[in-house]
Amino acid sequence: MKTRIGFVGLGLMGSGMVANLISAGFAVIGYDLDRDRVTAFIKAGGKPVDDPAAMAAQADVIMLSLPDSHVVDFVVGRSLKLFEIDCKGMILIDTTTADPVMSEQLALKLRKKGIEMLDATISGTSVMCAQRDITFMVGGDEKKFKKCEPIFSALAEKTYYLGKNGSGALMKLIVNLVLGLNRMVLAEGLSLGEKAGMDAQQLLEVLKQSAAYSKAMDMKGGKMVAADFLPAEGKLAFHLKDVHLMLDLGRRLNFPLLLSSLHAQALTSLVAGGKGDWDNAAIISFYRDFVNGG
Repeated sequence: MKTRIGFVGLGLMGSGMVANLISAGFAVIGYDLDRDRVTAFIKAGGKPVDDPAAMAAQADVIMLSLPDSHVVDFVVGRSLKLFEIDCKGMILIDTTTADPVMSEQLALKLRKKGIEMLDATISGTSVMCAQRDITFMVGGDEKKFKKCEPIFSALAEKTYYLGKNGSGALMKLIVNLVLGLNRMVLAEGLSLGEKAGMDAQQLLEVLKQSAAYSKAMDMKGGKMVAADFLPAEGKLAFHLKDVHLMLDLGRRLNFPLLLSSLHAQALTSLVAGGKGDWDNAAIISFYRDFVNGG
């Protein structure tokens, strides 16, 4: 019998994951505050619950795909009621881009209740998630990780076990740090070329064939050239949240993050200008606004 999975958070990433789990033959019980998302989940073959606390009695594993660690803490304690319900042996998989410290603290609290938590963060966009073209980076108990390998295999092209709780969340921040700066430097280069009168599409093609190549060029270069920012695969506001987590981590470790500090200022100006819901390729708008006097 396949593992029964409860899933909280049926948004851009969550909806892709539940569809792949259902396709792989898993029974999935789902919950989201957005009724439209729940309706789509039902059409995909999922079973909804009106009360998240009911999941513990119906699932072997509960997965979360939520905005941040504060929401995770609230859902675990107040919605799922995992500190009140006897669900010893339960495994909680948190796919949220989380604060590594908060994630580790939550895992320790849950362990005292007999629940093991894996922080299983994701590298990839919502489109890649739906296509099963993502990478999981997982922290937590290794035995529980191995037990959940069939779940990760149904969702991702690759999965890495990184060690203790918090390791997956930490790796995600580092991946996002490098990825976000790749996007920003691409935007800067494209914008400089445009200002000098070069054709942006040709410039992008040459960059892709040069030693400066990065996967960000494939993922976001075309969107930057075409100013194709809606609908968003990954929102600017969400990445700004991640960058704040990076800067907080840097402060805790007394480690300088000079480029990320500049990145945060650029993202803040775009979000303040009402572009928070735009795709993160819209970082190029930071430069184009200067060029156009915006």
